[in-house]
Amino acid sequence: MHSSCVINLSEKRVSTGSTKSLDRKKAGSQETTQAQAETSLAELDAPEISPLAWRIASLPILAGAAFIRLYELGLVPMHHDEGVNGFFLTTLYRKGVYHYDPANYHGPTLYYFALAITKLNGFLFGEAAGLNTIAVRLVPVIFGVATVWLVLTLRRNIGTIGALAAAALIALSPGHIYISRYFIHEAHFVFFTLGIIVAALRYYETADPVYLLLSSLSAALLFATKETAIISVGVLLLALAVAQVYMRLTNGRASVTWEKKASKKKSKKRSMQKEEPLARFGGLTNFLFWSSIALALFVFVNILFYSSFFTYWQGVGGAIESLQVWAKTGTNEHAHPWNTYLKWLLQEEAPVLLLGAAGAVTALIRQRNRFTVFVGAWAFGILAAYSLIPYKTPWLMINFTVPLAIIGGYAINEIYNFDKSLKSHFVAIAIVAAALIISGTQSVILNFYNYDDDRYPYVYAHTQRRFLDMVQEIERLSGRAGTGTQTGITITSPDYWPLPWYLRNYERAGFFGHMTTTDEPLVLGSIEQIPELDSMLDGRYQLVDSYPLRPGVTLVLYAKKELVGQ
Repeated sequence: MHSSCVINLSEKRVSTGSTKSLDRKKAGSQETTQAQAETSLAELDAPEISPLAWRIASLPILAGAAFIRLYELGLVPMHHDEGVNGFFLTTLYRKGVYHYDPANYHGPTLYYFALAITKLNGFLFGEAAGLNTIAVRLVPVIFGVATVWLVLTLRRNIGTIGALAAAALIALSPGHIYISRYFIHEAHFVFFTLGIIVAALRYYETADPVYLLLSSLSAALLFATKETAIISVGVLLLALAVAQVYMRLTNGRASVTWEKKASKKKSKKRSMQKEEPLARFGGLTNFLFWSSIALALFVFVNILFYSSFFTYWQGVGGAIESLQVWAKTGTNEHAHPWNTYLKWLLQEEAPVLLLGAAGAVTALIRQRNRFTVFVGAWAFGILAAYSLIPYKTPWLMINFTVPLAIIGGYAINEIYNFDKSLKSHFVAIAIVAAALIISGTQSVILNFYNYDDDRYPYVYAHTQRRFLDMVQEIERLSGRAGTGTQTGITITSPDYWPLPWYLRNYERAGFFGHMTTTDEPLVLGSIEQIPELDSMLDGRYQLVDSYPLRPGVTLVLYAKKELVGQ
C-alpha cells in the first residue's frame, strides 16, 4: 500500500522565477502547452538563489521554530492525556515493560522515542532526573521542528519563496507550536505523514531505492503511531488519484515529466519512460525487488514496535483490533458538529486556511503543477475526512494545517513570480508578513499567556495552571512531614489525571478514585466530596485549599492539622 504512493506524485514543478533564458527549446510544431511546460522546466533548473543565500534564509526559520517550542517548555501543566502517556512511559522507564493495548491511547512509538531521550537524560544527570516534563516533551518538539525542515526540502516542488513561506507559517502556527509542546502522538504522526510524501517524491525523481525504503519506513512508523494512519494514507492515495485524473482531464498541460535538476540523461529518461513506465526504476524486476524489500521493512517495523521489541506478541494482534476500537469513538463528549474544525481554524489558523484555499484554487487554475494539485487535494481531503467523523479534538487539526501551509506557500510563490516585477514581490512579501504577524501574535498569546483558557480551541479540557500550585503545596507539606516522597497520600477524587505523573516518585500515593478510610498525612478529594471528607476525617485534618483541575473539576487538599500548623 505504501509503495504505491511513489507513482506520479510530481509531473511538473513550480517556476522559481528565474530569468535564465531557455536553452533547450526545440524547433518544430510542438503544441503551445508543451512549450509552456518546457519553459517552466528550464526556469526550474535555474536556481533562484545561491546555496549560501538559501541557508541564510532557512536557518532563522528553523532556529525560530526550535526556540519558540523549547522556551519555557515546562510552563504549561500536563494535559490529562499527557499524564496517561507519562504513566505508560514511567512503567517502561523503570520496569522495562510496555504492553500495547488497543483500548489505551494509540501506538507505541511515542513511548520508545521518549524512552531514548529520558534514558539519555538519566545517564547525563542521574537516574532520578531522567524522567521529567521537559525531557518527555522534547519528543514532540524535535518532530515539530523536523516537520518545518521537511517542508523546506520541498523547495523545488513549490518554489523557493513558497518553501520559505510554508515553513515560516508552520514555524509560527499557534496550533502546531501548542501541540509540539504536548507529550502526545500528533507531532510525530504528522511528521511521518509528510515523510511518506517527501521520500516518495525523491524516489520518483531519482529512482534511488533508498528513498523508497525511507517512504516505507515513514509509513511503518505512521501506522505504529496511531490507528488513524489508515485515514491519512487513504486520503493521500485519493489525493494522488485526484491530481492524476485532473491533470489528464485538463489536456495534460503538465504532461512533460521533469526529472532531477541538471541531469544530463534527462531526454533519455523521458524516452525510456514512454517506452516502459518502470524503466526509470530499473525495469519491472528491479522495481518489484525493491518494493518487496520496502514491504518487508514496513511489516518488520510494525511487528517490532507492537510486539514491544519481540517481548509481547499479543500486541501485534491488538494493532489490528485497534481499528475496530477506534471506529467506535465519536459517541462520547468528543463528538462535535461537522463544521467544528472550520470554526476552530477560522479562530486560530485563519492565515493558513485562507492562503491554503488560495493555493489550492491557484493550482487548479494554473494546471501545470501536479504536485500542488495533489497537496491541495490532500489538505482539503483530510479536512473533509476528519470533519465527517463525529469524534473531534483540536490536536487533530495539525494534520491539515501542515498541508494547508504547504499549498499556501505555493500561493505566495505564484504571487511573488506573477509578473517578475517589484510590485508582485512586494505584494507577496506583504501578505506573508501580515500572516506571520497574525500567527506569531496568536502563538505567543496562546502558548505563553492563555494556555489554560478554554475559550481557545486548542485549550481542550486542559489542566489549569493552579494545579501546579497544588503540586508544590503537596511537596511543601511532605517536606514538613520529614518524609519527602515517602509521604502517604490518599486520592479519593474520581478525576485526578495528570496527577500520577507529578506524583510518580511518591510510592505511597494511592489513587483510589472513591471514598475510603485513611490515616495518611495528606488526602486529596473532589470539591463535591467535602461533606463526606469532613465527616470521615473527623476533625483530625484541615482543609488546605481548593484547586481547579480542569473546567468543571475542582480538587481539595486536606492535611493533618499538625502539618498545617507547623
